[in-house]
Amino acid sequence: MITSKLRVPIAIAVAAVAAGALTGCSGSAGAGSADAEDTYTWWDPYPQHEEDSDWAGRVQDCGTEAGVTIDRTAYDTTSLTNQALLAAQEGTSPDVILLDNPAVSTLAETGMLTTTDELGLDTSGIDENLLAAGQLDGKTYGIPVGANTLALYYNADILAEAGVDPASITDWASLDAALAAVTAAGHKGITFAGINTEEGSFQFLPWFWGAGADLTELDSPQAVEALQLWTDWVNKGYAPNSVIGNSQNTTWEEFLTGDFAFAENGTWQVNSAAEADFGTGVLELPAKDGGVAPAPTGGEFIIAPVQQDTARYETTKKIIDCMTTPEGFVQTADTFAYYIPPTEEGQQALLEEHPELETWVSAVQSAKGRTSDNLGTDYPLISEQLWTAVQSALSGAASPQDALADAQAAAAEAIGK
Repeated sequence: MITSKLRVPIAIAVAAVAAGALTGCSGSAGAGSADAEDTYTWWDPYPQHEEDSDWAGRVQDCGTEAGVTIDRTAYDTTSLTNQALLAAQEGTSPDVILLDNPAVSTLAETGMLTTTDELGLDTSGIDENLLAAGQLDGKTYGIPVGANTLALYYNADILAEAGVDPASITDWASLDAALAAVTAAGHKGITFAGINTEEGSFQFLPWFWGAGADLTELDSPQAVEALQLWTDWVNKGYAPNSVIGNSQNTTWEEFLTGDFAFAENGTWQVNSAAEADFGTGVLELPAKDGGVAPAPTGGEFIIAPVQQDTARYETTKKIIDCMTTPEGFVQTADTFAYYIPPTEEGQQALLEEHPELETWVSAVQSAKGRTSDNLGTDYPLISEQLWTAVQSALSGAASPQDALADAQAAAAEAIGK
């Protein structure tokens, strides 16, 4: 049975929104008429896509296919989550929301979302590692419309000059050797985003998870190894001091100068990399002892808030089904230029059109949701302590061991464990 009773006070849920938006800007027009039987309300975090855009057209096409008109509203990512929580409290939730994946558990914990089972949505073809970001306490609360993640871009000209074969970089030791070679050749090594926001945690997690660390134990020996790696890069001059304040955008601007051999960044820079003034390539982020490190997933889930009029769910399901066909996933990928479909069938269809995205498809297949492992709304509390520890170690204020010990103690207190 689908119930509209909210389990968690909205004020508490709004405070948990710190799970962190990595994209987004200001909102657009209002929600419109939610009561009309032939109009269904849709909220998404894409205000940059105006009503005459391909994206808005796609949304309206799915409404048309379902026999209704879509009234679309776009907010920036953080505002969208807060608006969704407030609308649930007021009983005015939209029919469909596209929501940044770390925030799904925040809404789910309040009781304001239907589950995929309740709505009758088929998730059997969705990659489990991507679906996990929308799961809480054994229930699934939506479907990813696509995913982006991180990898290691490289300047092919610098590597060639320094005699480094990109294919030789398979673990931390070989990456360190490559950094030593390019800096010895007079170039800069690697740049990444260590800023004291969610972006800092987002960029550190591949190294943290790639060492075998777990977010429930921030001060494990594996976690210390990961933070020591970053700290050593700064101390050896392989990475600039600017990484302490770098966002992902400023990191990319550094890479585009042509001075750096490597930059950690995401699928959203694929087009920019292709247009760079130097040859570029991309590698999956290496785990400590070899293989691919799990990188965190970005991207939105399509979710359905609880409605008092449950008869609306039949049409809501049709709209969501339209958006999540293999063809629909590829259309989303094409529209946003960097989203990888969350199903094998969708990924293969994308690669038929864009074989150059093979590394990114593989990276998404190895990726991991930040709220996975049933962390739910504990994640933003843990993440804040993680990025604080990164800042402390990179600035030299504390050793990686001490910084992470403090982080673990603070995280345990914050989540009450």
